[in-house]
Amino acid sequence: MTQNPFGQTHENMHTGPVPQQMNHGGHELFDVHEVLSCTVAALNQAILLRPHVQDPELLDILDRQYRFTLDEYNITVEAFKTGKNPSHPTGTYEMKGGNDFVYGMKASPPTKPIQSEAELSDQIISGYLLGSAKTGATSKTTAALETCNPVLRRVLADSVPNCLEMAYELAIYQNKHHYYQMPQLAQPDMQQLLNSFATAGQPAMPNHTIQ
Repeated sequence: MTQNPFGQTHENMHTGPVPQQMNHGGHELFDVHEVLSCTVAALNQAILLRPHVQDPELLDILDRQYRFTLDEYNITVEAFKTGKNPSHPTGTYEMKGGNDFVYGMKASPPTKPIQSEAELSDQIISGYLLGSAKTGATSKTTAALETCNPVLRRVLADSVPNCLEMAYELAIYQNKHHYYQMPQLAQPDMQQLLNSFATAGQPAMPNHTIQ
């Protein structure tokens, strides 16, 4: 049987020892293949959209997120192909700026599909980037839940908070420019929901002997 970095062994009940690079289950292979395909699509999309960005702040966000995502993609491919630790650990993405949202709604034209490339705007581009970050968070979470290989599972799990941070950064950018408006409940309704749960103490567990 093959030893993995965590001191456990891999064995296929039909074929015997499983080498480290084959330490993957069927669901895992399909789900991680989907993750990597979506990441490639997101990276390609960023390259195609970059020449159309007008706002320097958005361009900075796009470039920083692209570089970070590309590095994460590379180490995920490493772990996927080898079953071993990649060349370096997953990093931590840190957004720039504050985290304040502007609440409330103001009148704006209804959204509709564009008819030509000339209609591309920073609002549309930042929406694409936000959608990619959200897709990354959900697809990596789904894949990590199905991943047998402990190294690859950790790479995917560590990547999820980075997707969340990128999505949050883009949501704040969109909110600041009134692209992503944030409605808020009336204070009595909000208070009702905030107070609808209470904390609980730890119960005293009775002694129980398993026969």
